[in-house]
Amino acid sequence: MQSLIARLLPKREEPPAGEVLLVVGLGNPGREYALTRHNVGFQIVTRLAEQHGHSFTRVQNEALVATGRIGDARVVLAKPQTWMNESGRAVGPLVRFYKVEPARLLVIYDDLDLAAGTLRLRSEGGSGGHKGMRSIIERLGTQAFPRLRVGIGRPPGRMDPAAYVLQPFARDEELLMDSARDRAVEAIECFLAQGVMAAMNRFNVQAEDER
Repeated sequence: MQSLIARLLPKREEPPAGEVLLVVGLGNPGREYALTRHNVGFQIVTRLAEQHGHSFTRVQNEALVATGRIGDARVVLAKPQTWMNESGRAVGPLVRFYKVEPARLLVIYDDLDLAAGTLRLRSEGGSGGHKGMRSIIERLGTQAFPRLRVGIGRPPGRMDPAAYVLQPFARDEELLMDSARDRAVEAIECFLAQGVMAAMNRFNVQAEDER
């Protein structure tokens, strides 16, 4: 009888065996936000998934997730479906479920203080005023995890930054940002294959050379 009951109960989802790397792109859910500056993290993780034949077909812990391999790495790609300011509500449970050590988590997000198209990788650090990152740091209880900041530039004149990040990129910015998305995908692939220091040495220097 007990075995019959066990077969009838829904199966509990189990994390995959072995270590995985968790790559999280930040943004706001909803079609109306898809092309906005604040959603550059979503845009990059989506492009990464597409280039490696993975799809975001499952919801887990308030995030759209795609799982599979990129090169030799076993990865979970995630796009939190909370509002940006509550990103930690999705990322914290994913980190615990997949037993991801902080060094094996990479978060991709927009940065107002970097020129549009500039990439900056860091192995750890504060939120820099980014509310999505602040939420993640609070939920994880640590800021010692890698992150990839993608510059979107400062708003013109006296425009409210909150309004600026919720606008799509201007036409003259889009070519620059499309190239930045491609380089960000390469940076993530380097992180997955060789670690954060190798990715920093290659892509931070590259960004400085392009200024």
